[in-house]
Amino acid sequence: MDSKSDVRRVKALAPEGSSIQTLALREALAKDRGKTVARFETGELRVEVRAIGDSVWALIRREDAGGLALRVAFLDTEFECEKQQPGPGEVCRIAVRSVLGDHCICFAIGDGPLERLRSTVSFTPAVPVLIPFQPRDLYPLGRGDDPIGAKGVVEATQRGMNSGLVYFRIDEPEFGNVLYFQNLTAMNPYYEATETTPDSAVGGEWPELGWLLPTPSQCGTPDTKPLTTGEEIVLSDAILVFRHEAPPHERESARQFLQLLGEAYAVLDLPRTEYRDWETRARHTLRDLDKAPEATIEHYGHRYIHPYTNAEYPDVMVQLSIVSAIHQWAKWTDDPEPLEAEFKAGLDKFYDPELKTLRRYLPNVGDDKNADAVDSWYLYHPLLNLGLLALDGDEDARKLLMKSVDYAIRAAHHFDYKWPVQFDVTDFSIITDVAEADGRGQTDVGGVYAWVMLQLFELTDDKTYLDEACAAIEAAIGLRFNINYQANLTAWGAAACMRLWRITNRPVYLEQSYVYLASFFHNCEIWDSRIKLARHFPNFLGATCLQDAPYMAIFECFDSFTAFERYLDDSGPDLEPGARLLVSEYCRYALDRAWFYYPDALPADAISPEQRETNGHVDRKLNFPLEDLYPTGELNGQVGQEIYGAGAAFVFATRAVHRLENAPFDLYCDHFLRAMERTGDQSLTVTLDGGENCQAGLSVVRRKRRKLTRTRVATIGGDPLRAVATTDDRIDFRVPASGRIVLNWE
Repeated sequence: MDSKSDVRRVKALAPEGSSIQTLALREALAKDRGKTVARFETGELRVEVRAIGDSVWALIRREDAGGLALRVAFLDTEFECEKQQPGPGEVCRIAVRSVLGDHCICFAIGDGPLERLRSTVSFTPAVPVLIPFQPRDLYPLGRGDDPIGAKGVVEATQRGMNSGLVYFRIDEPEFGNVLYFQNLTAMNPYYEATETTPDSAVGGEWPELGWLLPTPSQCGTPDTKPLTTGEEIVLSDAILVFRHEAPPHERESARQFLQLLGEAYAVLDLPRTEYRDWETRARHTLRDLDKAPEATIEHYGHRYIHPYTNAEYPDVMVQLSIVSAIHQWAKWTDDPEPLEAEFKAGLDKFYDPELKTLRRYLPNVGDDKNADAVDSWYLYHPLLNLGLLALDGDEDARKLLMKSVDYAIRAAHHFDYKWPVQFDVTDFSIITDVAEADGRGQTDVGGVYAWVMLQLFELTDDKTYLDEACAAIEAAIGLRFNINYQANLTAWGAAACMRLWRITNRPVYLEQSYVYLASFFHNCEIWDSRIKLARHFPNFLGATCLQDAPYMAIFECFDSFTAFERYLDDSGPDLEPGARLLVSEYCRYALDRAWFYYPDALPADAISPEQRETNGHVDRKLNFPLEDLYPTGELNGQVGQEIYGAGAAFVFATRAVHRLENAPFDLYCDHFLRAMERTGDQSLTVTLDGGENCQAGLSVVRRKRRKLTRTRVATIGGDPLRAVATTDDRIDFRVPASGRIVLNWE
């Protein structure tokens, strides 16, 4: 099925036209021009650092298998190169001197099972320097070092402000798979100095790939923002990871992507995460949902939730998202929450007895809405939350789910498991077929549909639903890195694949889960933006909500977190370690990052004074999150204050905070705990299964009217772990994210 994919990939054959840069490199290598400055090896790869013309290159070769040319400095003037003593962790250091100033090029290699090369380039101007243009830095090499002779496929490149990466393979000669990852965090001072952003800066057209240093526009009267004399600034921090075997199909390609990305991730200087008081935030959210007049509206004698602050019509997806989150909170506190019953009471008004399906809007929706229109994912996400309630014993939710499921299956069959963006619920006629950004429909709806079917299979033991889940997942085979339409749907697709693998024991479903994950992490910002207003919040490892969205959104953030909890629950030792690392780290950073969607956590001047026309306003006193945060440094909350994202506080609190009976504290952890055993009156053993060589945040949090006593934390081997911060209310630790930890207290 992979061969029939119509996914847009760059088939890198000999181009009809080649750039000046490509032809110049080809000519120089063919005539063996330039001067060798240094040589070193990593695994089977031989690296030659050579000064050629206006550039310094790292030529990376494998015997009889081609290679890569990595431009590590472009000067466009005469220069001198000198090999220097390597610094700590470096294998090679090169100093480059010119009239422009001094370049320092540092190389480091990996010592693990995968070959890895890191090249960090800094520049100290001798005079105020304008940088109007820098060519791309990466060229595949065919036989005889010919960049035009190499043939291969580019699987993924940077999308917008997401991770700066290009993932490709060289088929002729058989060099193998390569991940090029540009650590965009390192260039924050450069973006500030030049007032640029790294939007889609890593990519290119074969054979000219890699990093295109952002430079001020040269149109009209160019901006003149020179780099400051004497101030060192990083121009590139490139990490390359290699696999010699080209993957046989998309599932193995996706697994290798996660593996290589995990290897690159492991050498990054990761931002610290902090303890966040999600329990208090959840309690305040309950108060505001109940008391704030902007939160709800009454129809047909029932209370319904506004999607945005005092704006938009009640919506079944919104209603059930909040009901489900409050239900999880009430279950966690072991105390029924009246709002859950109150918001559930009006759900039947969304049900259309003639069509036998839930409609998006209530029957009295205004004429400014098309009452028959539904986004494909809106049909299935409410059923997912009904399934969660039903599996917890809610008979009303089960009845509403069961009388809606036949329509849901008919829609899947009508669209042959390939859903459009929007259709008419009365006759399945298509209103919007594809998204303008990529010419595709909602490509990951099959994932959330499969999860709903698996819930029904668990509820009924009817194999029909299992077959439906299999059919939906199999219909997505061949989409490769284009499976992501909306982040949380893609995450649920990964969870459905993992559950299918557990049920059927068919490896194809475990493998297909990697395709969903690869597409998800391709759409993540694995860097920390400090651009303008983005300096006020962390964006690291945030997923852009849609495949073409310029911002991170809270609903997709916490719903992906929930799906990934299920994914890890169903996984085991067979899970690719790179996948485990990235999923666990996403969830860790979500707990920290999501705090800043709440307007009271941001400066007032970082929030847009105006919202989308129909989306109300922002009230910083209300515990409802903003929908949108921007890594570009734009004003946040332009879309609105998202009441339907208010479930985030309940979801995060119930996963991160752990009650301990007869203890003076609660335990907070930014990783999922796989096991927790009370081994004594004042002793506890916890098991984490996050990424290898990663850290988790663990906090001992004082309960009300109690006093913290002396607490000791150690590895299972007895190695003590010191607290990193201590107050009267909390003790914070950094512990290994994988393995067992022992807590003792007095």
